Amino acid sequence: MSPDQIQALAWDKQGGLLPAIVQDAGTGRVLMLGYMDRAALEATLASGRVTFFSRSKQRLWMKGESSGDVLELVRLEADCDADTLLVQATPRGPTCHLGRVSCFPEAPGSFLAELDALVQAREAERPAGSYTTKLFEGGVRRIAQKVGEEGVETALAGVAQDDEALLGEAADLVFHLTVLLRARGLGLADVEQVLRGRHAAKR
Repeated sequence: MSPDQIQALAWDKQGGLLPAIVQDAGTGRVLMLGYMDRAALEATLASGRVTFFSRSKQRLWMKGESSGDVLELVRLEADCDADTLLVQATPRGPTCHLGRVSCFPEAPGSFLAELDALVQAREAERPAGSYTTKLFEGGVRRIAQKVGEEGVETALAGVAQDDEALLGEAADLVFHLTVLLRARGLGLADVEQVLRGRHAAKR
């Protein structure tokens, strides 16, 4: 956000404060609502960590400044009236002070994105006894073989017109495909980007 865009925001509308809706950039889940004044917005853009104006403390407050559960800025934009901010961020720990992912317990998000993140963590950490660890240690060829097996089983379930079996096999296929992508340094978001590109090209 440029200085001109910051200047154009409707600061006078609500006493110098703008509501800032924070969304998980990976899953799309709404994490919290805070307020930013001009200084908080500038601090967020400068540091890359989401900072608010605390109405109770009457000062700037960087999320996670004491807990370490910071919000790393990914993208920020204003709404059509320039009086509300949408902050997309990557949370480093729980956002809610109650230890929950979101301050809104039932806020929807993409489970597939959460699964992708978990698989990525398994690839990096390789915890003992994990099936995902076993897959990664088997190498790309073995993972690709599993994807092929699950693809055939998914197709057979579809031909058999067994919906329950089809869903189960499709879930297995998506999981193993996610592992294969991560074994190649890719993720489901990369597949989504390809699909978005194809969709845009056909408009």
